[in-house]
Amino acid sequence: MPKNILVGYDGSETARRAYLFALELAACARAKVHVVSVIQLDNGADTSALMMTGAGEERLAGLSEEIAALGRPAGVPVEVELVHGSPGDALLSFVAGHGVDHIVIGHTERGALARWLVGSTSTDVLAKAHVPVTVVR
Repeated sequence: MPKNILVGYDGSETARRAYLFALELAACARAKVHVVSVIQLDNGADTSALMMTGAGEERLAGLSEEIAALGRPAGVPVEVELVHGSPGDALLSFVAGHGVDHIVIGHTERGALARWLVGSTSTDVLAKAHVPVTVVR
């Protein structure tokens, strides 16, 4: 049974469903849930501005409020984290650095052109993860 569950969270409906699924799994396994949202940085001036200002802290506070509003069962510890980078790589780095032993991630169906242009975080995580992954639709 998992002890540390990561939920990739981007605010989408499937991410909310993934979070709720992870809570149920954590309640059964007496596990901790790590809700991780990724700020995808490009190489422009916005990157420096974001990292040097309180924008990241504001986003983390908003994310924490959103997660709290979704609720959680008593006894299930939930941590909300904000990381920077490419979504798939950032989530997998978090897994390696925090003893995560199960990933729960949402998947939104996109057309072939959209997948080609921006990729799919769930596909990236599935291809590279060394722990079990549950994809929620």
